[in-house]
Amino acid sequence: MIDVIITGAGPTGLMLAAELRLHGVDVVVLDRATERTPVVRALGLHVRSIEIMAQRGLLDRFLAHGKQYRVGGFFAGIEAPWPDDLDTAHGYVLGIPQTVTDRLLEEHAAEAGADIRRGCELTGLSQDADGVTAELADGTRLRSRYLVGCDGGRSTVRKLLGVAFPGQPSTSDTLLGEMQVDAPQETVAATVAEVRRTQKRFGLAPIGDGVHRVVVPAADVVEDRSLTPTLEDFKNQLQATAGTDFGVHSPRWLSRFGDATRQAERYRSGRVLLAGDAAHIHPPLGGQGLNLGIQDAFNLGWKLAAEVRGWAPAGLLDTYESERHPVAAAVLDTTRAMSVLVSTEPGPQAVRRLFSELMDIDEVNRRLVEKITALDVRYDVGEGHPLLGRRLRDLALKRHRLYDLMHTGRGMLLDQTGRLSVDGWADRVDHVVDTTDELDAPAVLLRPDGHVVWVGAEQELLRAPLSRWFGTPA
Repeated sequence: MIDVIITGAGPTGLMLAAELRLHGVDVVVLDRATERTPVVRALGLHVRSIEIMAQRGLLDRFLAHGKQYRVGGFFAGIEAPWPDDLDTAHGYVLGIPQTVTDRLLEEHAAEAGADIRRGCELTGLSQDADGVTAELADGTRLRSRYLVGCDGGRSTVRKLLGVAFPGQPSTSDTLLGEMQVDAPQETVAATVAEVRRTQKRFGLAPIGDGVHRVVVPAADVVEDRSLTPTLEDFKNQLQATAGTDFGVHSPRWLSRFGDATRQAERYRSGRVLLAGDAAHIHPPLGGQGLNLGIQDAFNLGWKLAAEVRGWAPAGLLDTYESERHPVAAAVLDTTRAMSVLVSTEPGPQAVRRLFSELMDIDEVNRRLVEKITALDVRYDVGEGHPLLGRRLRDLALKRHRLYDLMHTGRGMLLDQTGRLSVDGWADRVDHVVDTTDELDAPAVLLRPDGHVVWVGAEQELLRAPLSRWFGTPA
């Protein structure tokens, strides 16, 4: 029997596979496509996702293929400076195409030992007290202890489970593609600048060799998202929006997206769970979708591994939904607000002008950047110290950097007193005795995802959170 089957070899599924493999969990990843998609929907990693890559020793791989930016404009395209005082050691956005992110995460998962099978389409599933049976299109049946649906907004797993997906349907579609452009670059730049004064759902950006990434409002809303737009659709909409089609031709790929916002009613049904777009969809404003899915996987991975390996305390796996469902709900609200602010109607334009003024206030600008980049996420792990529930940033310790010590995916007691112990949990929690000027606390207990679950100096008070998050002592 397989420990965990993951359906969907996108960023969420691949990140989850690698996280499970860190703990020796047997993982099979199924994807109905025979090869990685060429479609570049996401263009970068936000702060929290960058921190995740650093925590797993992957950041150098991503930095080699991306470009660091410290620019504003992520909230509804309203220009504002990048805040200087964000609570992170990685205060930038990494521009990197999703196709590269997909490849790097697939390489990471494969190196960790995940079995990635393409051309395998899930068509049915059933579960009992002992496991899940997955039925594939070719008639193959696979048996696993758990199954996680990371198979996108039209998730087969979610539909087979009968999990409701309430929310708001799309009211406007946008065309997205990569194609050659014959118009001179000066003409393209001038036209784009003029149109974007009022139409934020429009853009042509050069990506090399005469190819441009083209974004333009669609003529109508399409119910069937599997229908690919044509080059003629792009030409017509470019003409309608900008007064020219820029001589577009020879598309690499064409697609469309809507502004629907939906969230799965629950993230778990017995031994089957949902993550990424299978659990929530929203428009790509602010570039949050890919990042939200990666962060789902980072939260779920160690908890599901603990369940499989037999040391999970009661209720640990259920905290995946209780922690991540509110985070996605907040992202949906943020994208709904931004959808209003990019409208060309007079009322929303007036609100946009007001928001532009408010974002001149440093505190407002920082708060909105924290929402977009997930720096504002704090899980409910109990009352007390301000660090509780927050992810600890990449501290510069006297002998190490914090994230360099977290590559194995274990918990950690960072002990500045040198008097504490993780005896009984040493197979799950590392004890690091080191000091730093950046942490105003005697000691902190970190989960494998870097979130703080205890702050203190007394050994007796440490035992309860160790049991709560890491199970019965050995």
